[in-house]
Amino acid sequence: MAPLSTPGGDLEYAVLLALWDAGPATARALHERVGEPDGLVYTTVAKVLDRLVAKGLVERTRIGKAFLFRARQKRDRVEGARAKEMLARLAGPGARVPVAALVDAVEAANPKLLDELAVAIAARRKGRHGS
Repeated sequence: MAPLSTPGGDLEYAVLLALWDAGPATARALHERVGEPDGLVYTTVAKVLDRLVAKGLVERTRIGKAFLFRARQKRDRVEGARAKEMLARLAGPGARVPVAALVDAVEAANPKLLDELAVAIAARRKGRHGS
């Protein structure tokens, strides 16, 4: 399976979140929901939608003179790809400090998650080593 493209920044991600939350919407409705509160012009949101379509994250269907946009990928799949990208950056050269920060962040968010992570790591190691 080809790697999944991910939103390229906060605005692309916000538009995709709006589509996941609200369901299919026009560019105008997405501008009202995402663009206007941040003082963005309509064309900015329209260009973001074009980029998301090009990445395969969103699809559009012509309805009269307008387009209806809908998320093409499920949220959990995109979130997983984003997490993998972030972790790949953290695990680059000199990864000890970022990994320690990640462990601190997970523990601060929910200490039980740290235990779940330890169990998942142990299971992965066991599966990889066949023991």
